[in-house]
Amino acid sequence: MNGWIIWGSALALYMLFRLWYDNWRGPLTRGEIATYLQKLDGRSDTTPEAVEAVRRFIEADDGRDFLMFNIVKATLTPVADPQTGEMVPGVNLLKRYARQFTPVLIANGGHPAMIRRKIGGYMDSWATEPDPGWTIIGLMRYRSRRDMMNLIIDPRFEAAHPDKLAGTLATFSFPTAPMGGLYVGPRVWLALVCTLGAALTHLATVTL
Repeated sequence: MNGWIIWGSALALYMLFRLWYDNWRGPLTRGEIATYLQKLDGRSDTTPEAVEAVRRFIEADDGRDFLMFNIVKATLTPVADPQTGEMVPGVNLLKRYARQFTPVLIANGGHPAMIRRKIGGYMDSWATEPDPGWTIIGLMRYRSRRDMMNLIIDPRFEAAHPDKLAGTLATFSFPTAPMGGLYVGPRVWLALVCTLGAALTHLATVTL
């Protein structure tokens, strides 16, 4: 009986995770798209070009999750804090933005997949602009395009945006889809952790 409880609990834990982690609502509807675009209208923290890119992206929604690639040139010199007006290192504002952004991302089914700091110049490049001094790259996982839009219109995200502007000299980002690689996401590694935990617990109860 203990075995059934142990393995059943592990399965229930994993299923609860998948209920949160996966998109069960399918692609965006036309009505949802119109509502989201209406809420973006008049926003001061974006540009018409960015809104147009968002529109094309959500209109092509396939209902799947995706990774957003971000590359950032952080502000390393002191700048005015948007909240206090005091001069602080710009990179500190970027870190504060990340502390505010990440909980909103997680609340909408996303998470940082990879964050790396740049440790060298371009090793291979052609037909591109010179390195402006990028400092950080990041891959952010979004559960769906709906969740991305929910994050964009979240008041907490909008309130944190001044920190991003002050802490960033240059940046760009674009969504990506998988083509290959050895990246193992939480669907796989959490299944392995739950299986290992259940196996070790079962073995311990049998031994006792």
